Amino acid sequence: MELNDKVALVTGGASGLGQATVEAFISKGAKVVILDINEQNANEIIKKLGEENVLFISTNIMEEEPVVKAVTEIKDKFGSLHIAVNCAGTGYPGRILGKESPHPLDAFKFIINLNLVGTFNVMRIAAELMDKNNPDEKGEKGVIINTASIAGYEGQIGQSAYSASKAGVIGLTLTAARDLARHAVRVCTIAPGIFDTPLMQLAPDKVRDPLLDSTQFPHRFGKPHEFADLAVHIVENSYLNGETIRLDSAMRMKPR
Repeated sequence: MELNDKVALVTGGASGLGQATVEAFISKGAKVVILDINEQNANEIIKKLGEENVLFISTNIMEEEPVVKAVTEIKDKFGSLHIAVNCAGTGYPGRILGKESPHPLDAFKFIINLNLVGTFNVMRIAAELMDKNNPDEKGEKGVIINTASIAGYEGQIGQSAYSASKAGVIGLTLTAARDLARHAVRVCTIAPGIFDTPLMQLAPDKVRDPLLDSTQFPHRFGKPHEFADLAVHIVENSYLNGETIRLDSAMRMKPR
């Protein structure tokens, strides 16, 4: 699918990997809608890229009604939706059995709800609008890209909630691609390694250094634009479907 003149939504598009994806899609001629809760950052992006190119909708992706409302607003403003990229997510460190108590159940539920349920929620509602598109010259109606993590394969100590949520996204990928095949909507997932996002830049050296040691070649953290470059390629390569792609310099996470 060509990005030019297409409409895309990006959850978590106000920062990090999501922001890089927004910028890459705009450079390819797409209109992009940011679904996020960080209005200040989103407004800065709009100021940079132009309000004719970017729309921000404050959205809690964990709830049905806000996502339905957001996708309806996209339909009303642009008439269609072709691409959805799910970048919204976070993590919560905590061992299953800590020094003082077991892992808080509410914290575990929150991470699952945001990273996995939120991804599924946006995917299903976005796909419904995509299904109304006329197929393009390649027979496609839409493309969905989800974000997992290498922690979905090799979770570290203290990553139970995060790893479980991202493993869920990985497990969802092929099933979703098969479900949506008859609707001409492709589904792929990117499983990034450690990227040099603003959040990672704030991490202390004792956190960053062991992760950096695990990278292979290139022996560095990923750059957000490299995630965005892969997202662009997935959209443009019509034979990519049902696949989770690791983007990690061949690193493998150590236990800690």
